Amino acid sequence: MSKSWFIIANPIAGNGKFSKQWKEIQQVLNNKNIDYSFVFTQFSKHEIELVQNAIQQGFRNIISVGGDGTLHNIVNGVMMQRYVKSSDITIAVLPIGTGNDWIKTYNIPNNIKKAIDIISERKTILQDIGQIEIATGKISYFNNVAGLGYDGYIAKKLQELKRLGSISYLIAGIYGFLFYKKSIFKIAMNQTIIETTCLMTMVSICKFSGGGMQFSKKGDPIDGLFDITIVKNITLLDLILNIKKLYNGKIVAHPKVATYKTNKIIVDPQNSKPFIQADGELIGTGTATFSLIEKGIHFVIASD
Repeated sequence: MSKSWFIIANPIAGNGKFSKQWKEIQQVLNNKNIDYSFVFTQFSKHEIELVQNAIQQGFRNIISVGGDGTLHNIVNGVMMQRYVKSSDITIAVLPIGTGNDWIKTYNIPNNIKKAIDIISERKTILQDIGQIEIATGKISYFNNVAGLGYDGYIAKKLQELKRLGSISYLIAGIYGFLFYKKSIFKIAMNQTIIETTCLMTMVSICKFSGGGMQFSKKGDPIDGLFDITIVKNITLLDLILNIKKLYNGKIVAHPKVATYKTNKIIVDPQNSKPFIQADGELIGTGTATFSLIEKGIHFVIASD
């Protein structure tokens, strides 16, 4: 078993700045005498194959170089493989993507040198992982926030807008409110069924999504429970009047927003097949079952 780090880097992350950033990454790693091997992704979701190959070769320490999508795919590769327990794997992140929402929960800086300093300290947390099963039987995993409805619609739109950088989230959000149609969701959890007109239902392990928004009360990514946020018949005006609360987390107190805790939830749209997103990545449409896997993977985080 190798104690070396295996780096999986997404060369299209970072809005065209990857070449310069990669040179800096290598220089800092070498200066700190960190032993590593590396490989670049060559196509969509290539990370899944690469991380499984690395684990089979004996690597147990993985560095994700990219954004939330790169990390999402690496997590899926870890959870899908059967060579070792997923909790035997440690993942660190060098963030150079568009959103970088997962790192905000753990105060990992969007700075290469400081992020590598954190990796060298090797402080880790054994974080919960989410599992999603959709109607086709396909199973996906997530490490941050998933959901369906408006947020899935936004994830779809972001595929066209990511080249614009962080402002793409705002543009996609406004576009979604103009064109996304709310539908009725039947939601089953904690032996209760809720049926309501719904903008979106979000299932959170960590706090942040959508470029730094907080639709979750989540304070503990290792408590064995999802934070569920059901955004009901909220309007664009409601959000405009409460835009500050979207980023400080106080939006969960809005009368058209309801929050719950559970380790399993089934969301069944009654009159539509909305997009389902996980960590900002589209994974399907329609009905989704979310289940929590406690203590799934070790992640490197910043020291207090």
